Amino acid sequence: MKTTALCMRGVILAALAVPGIALSQTPTPSSGAVDPGVRPGAINGQPTATPTSPLPLPSVLQNLHPVGALEFFENGLGRFMVEEVVSGGTNNGLGPRFNFNSCAGCHSQPTVGGTGPANNPQFQAIANNIVTSSNTIPTFITAHGPTREARFPFFANSDGTPNSSAPNGGVEDLFTVSGRADAGSCAIQQPNFAQAQANDNIIFRIPTPLFGAGLVENIDDSTLLANHKAQAGNNFGISGSFNHNGNDGTITRFGWKAQNKSLVIFAGEAYNVEMGISNEVFGQDRPTPEEEQAGGLPANCLNLSGGGYPEDATNFVVGANSDQSAQNAQVPPDTDLFAEFMRLLAPPTPSTTTPGGASSITEGKSLFTSIGCSSCHTPTINSTQPSNVTASLGNAPVNAFSDIEVHHMGTRLADNVSQGGAGGDQFRSAPLWGVGQRIFFLHDGRTTNLLTAIAAHKSSGSEATQVVQNFNLLSTQQQQDLVNFLRSL
Repeated sequence: MKTTALCMRGVILAALAVPGIALSQTPTPSSGAVDPGVRPGAINGQPTATPTSPLPLPSVLQNLHPVGALEFFENGLGRFMVEEVVSGGTNNGLGPRFNFNSCAGCHSQPTVGGTGPANNPQFQAIANNIVTSSNTIPTFITAHGPTREARFPFFANSDGTPNSSAPNGGVEDLFTVSGRADAGSCAIQQPNFAQAQANDNIIFRIPTPLFGAGLVENIDDSTLLANHKAQAGNNFGISGSFNHNGNDGTITRFGWKAQNKSLVIFAGEAYNVEMGISNEVFGQDRPTPEEEQAGGLPANCLNLSGGGYPEDATNFVVGANSDQSAQNAQVPPDTDLFAEFMRLLAPPTPSTTTPGGASSITEGKSLFTSIGCSSCHTPTINSTQPSNVTASLGNAPVNAFSDIEVHHMGTRLADNVSQGGAGGDQFRSAPLWGVGQRIFFLHDGRTTNLLTAIAAHKSSGSEATQVVQNFNLLSTQQQQDLVNFLRSL
């Protein structure tokens, strides 16, 4: 059974320390406005939240609706923070290929469940003995840069050049377990990142924040469709569409391209892709896309944990009660508890005064709507369907600043990777709640400056081009008000 204890291991705590480098911003050349940087004050606007203790939804915090929900949240939080090993320990299953060894290592800004921290834990993977020196740190992983996963949009020809007729797009995990004492004789190579970079055949993704995810999951399709219809008459050139589940046809909503339907699927995929751990949703060890085409992982890299598949499974505990009955005779797997943790996380609380003062934030909010930002980033979707999980998830407004649709973002942001029905330049409108305390922006973390992120929305083929042009026509003070509003969220 996986441990349920809350752990605060050194790598996680180190990742939560925010140096000054990430807190100051400079103006972009095209604007006199300045991004004031990560908003100071209470974490997520919640005075009792800490760097390692995010808050659950109100009904969960009260532990009354239903009784026991808080324990599920805390258990999931504990598992979310656990550091995984390959074999011979308490938390087995890491690898054979992975991007990091804990969920919280990459989801920690401004608290556990968020996005990438200022001190990139991947950069310290060798120093912290997560991987051995048989691995190298890719050049796109830097000490204070974004936490990233890498993908090759196309399979490579024999000379390393991308084959545009052979789309790839799968995750190329950064590290291998080769050389670790708990990995046996498994010896595999990292992907050829240098070659992909030299041939401009690599793109990146950063972790998405998870706060309020249960509210997003609990919006019924008809409400999303009604919001889409309400926005259809805009005069900003914005259309948008939904990504859909290939089996039941319903709207998918999680991930940078809204490719995942539910938090259980989202958790299971991340456990398998980001940490290499097979589970009840994704039940096999995962090779790179190139290995998959060539026959899969070598035999000595399979089932490294030694317990069979899946490595993360329901824990059957017979005789859990004093009368040795079968009641309460199972403990959910990690993936289920990850999903519950995400489902029960409270959304961030915006500030009404910081930065810039109340009047600036109010004016910025008005401009956000008038220039067209809200046509994609819907401030509030009313409301969720009734919840059978906990009271706070039902009949509630979702102040996510997202329509959950995918939009064409043009040549500047295109990554040439398709997922589900979302094409190479389409991305989900990123929810903006909590953006005031994020460090890295856009799907690949290319900037820490909101003004740069806004400018990147304008390019050939982007639905947001007219909106950015409208932003550029604002006075310097109006632009500052809008940026202050965004940093207040």
